[in-house]
Amino acid sequence: MEPTQTIGQNQSVDQNQAVDQNQAVDHDRLFKELLTTFFVEFVEAFLPDVHAYLEPESIVFLDKEIFMDITEGNRYESDIVVQAKFQGRDAFFLLIVENQSTPQSEFPDRMFNYVGRFWEKYRLPIYPVALFSYDQPLKLAPNTFSMEFPGFVVIQFQFRAIQLNRLSWKDYAKKRNPAATALMVKMQIPEEERVKVRLECLRLIATLRLDPARSQLIAGFVRTYLQMTRPELVELQREVGLLPREEQNTMMTLTNEWIELGEEKGRTQGRSDEARSLVLRLGTKRFGGPEASTLAALEAADLARLEVLVDRLLEVETWAELLAD
Repeated sequence: MEPTQTIGQNQSVDQNQAVDQNQAVDHDRLFKELLTTFFVEFVEAFLPDVHAYLEPESIVFLDKEIFMDITEGNRYESDIVVQAKFQGRDAFFLLIVENQSTPQSEFPDRMFNYVGRFWEKYRLPIYPVALFSYDQPLKLAPNTFSMEFPGFVVIQFQFRAIQLNRLSWKDYAKKRNPAATALMVKMQIPEEERVKVRLECLRLIATLRLDPARSQLIAGFVRTYLQMTRPELVELQREVGLLPREEQNTMMTLTNEWIELGEEKGRTQGRSDEARSLVLRLGTKRFGGPEASTLAALEAADLARLEVLVDRLLEVETWAELLAD
């Protein structure tokens, strides 16, 4: 098997430019929380053949299994293991989903070992799935493990591979599915479409009308894996400002983007930017997302001017009135 270089999962955004860059992200926890919350939706979006015979009401998440690699002494922990029932049949099967955030040449071998251990314990049919969520490489990940001799195949094992970086986000934006909405930020996104994808994610979350906790789960996942640079945030705010007021207000409950513009500078520029953050936060709630010209005016304002704007916020009805001399 061809060896694959192991790389990290950081976004291709300059760390000095990205707003709210995470120092350490627990990828396994984030993916596990997303997939367990929206498991049926994940199956519907990415495994439609399984969704056709899966009985959603029968799903039971099994306790995580910990395996020991005898040769290397490493401990491996299973990601998601579900026991489910076939529709219309008194028969069960297991669905195993392993998130792989870094490429590993030995992964098919490990997947084969997982399935063998679960078969040994449960003696149920097993549907193994690997979710490849790394950014690079883009080449097709292997999804088979075989053992054979000349003229005799001992084992020919395969698992279902979902390689996000080879999928187009546009195909999954059409599905209006919460799991697809979150995971499309790990798909193929041209540099010039990053803001468009972030905006589309916010709109989809808003229109899916989920409860606040699940909406915030998706929004946080999107924010973690599609971080915006400061210019991109300005562009995002401008695009949101073009939407109907009701949509703008809904999106305000899903993201801290407007506050971030003030807070990111406030950490280094003191009271002026703290006041600017307050104007952005309260002004956006009252008037909607500011246009680029409004943001530029606020960026140019000194502390005295910003304090005047704070005092006037409750007396005016638009950004234009607020900034009028």
